[in-house]
Amino acid sequence: MITRIALTIIALLELALAHGGHEQQPIPADADWATRHMAEEHHITSFDAGAFFNLHDYDSSNEWTREDILKTYGLKDESTHHISQAEKDAAVDKVIALYDRDLSGSISFAEFTIGDAQGLKMPDFGYGPGHHGDDEYEYEIHHYEKYHGEDATEEELNHPEDIEHFRKHDMLEQQQERQEQMDRMSIVEANIPAKFRRNG
Repeated sequence: MITRIALTIIALLELALAHGGHEQQPIPADADWATRHMAEEHHITSFDAGAFFNLHDYDSSNEWTREDILKTYGLKDESTHHISQAEKDAAVDKVIALYDRDLSGSISFAEFTIGDAQGLKMPDFGYGPGHHGDDEYEYEIHHYEKYHGEDATEEELNHPEDIEHFRKHDMLEQQQERQEQMDRMSIVEANIPAKFRRNG
């Protein structure tokens, strides 16, 4: 299994490197959802069903669970908080029904690649490109690379997206510093229930 994962990673890296820099390649207007997802989220414009499956098999279990599908469609990302859980569940149900031949409730590598060979495509639910990276990755791929590039100076990082991104960084650093201060204290007064504190 490790060899399969390693080969998939190498193949995806080769595909990414073969296309030069990080600039967004034009996406055909009639492109299916998976093609748009790979171009927008991963900067990969040439791939096969096996590579797509393996890239989104987050725990390398050789099957897509409901969680994998939710994550692939970006339905665990904060940008989709306005979509109800019922709608998210319905989308996952539709994807599973499309590919799950043995009715196991998940999609195996074989089921996905055979389905693709038979012309099945990942449905487009209109929920966007499927953000499933962490904040750093999403900022990098959707803003920094698009508007700044490798030579950007600190003064040029003044877009609202830049300001919000670095505000989050500052907030996380402050939280980390507070936690480190509390960890150094032998007694953390804030953690003592009020009824046990001395008054006065």
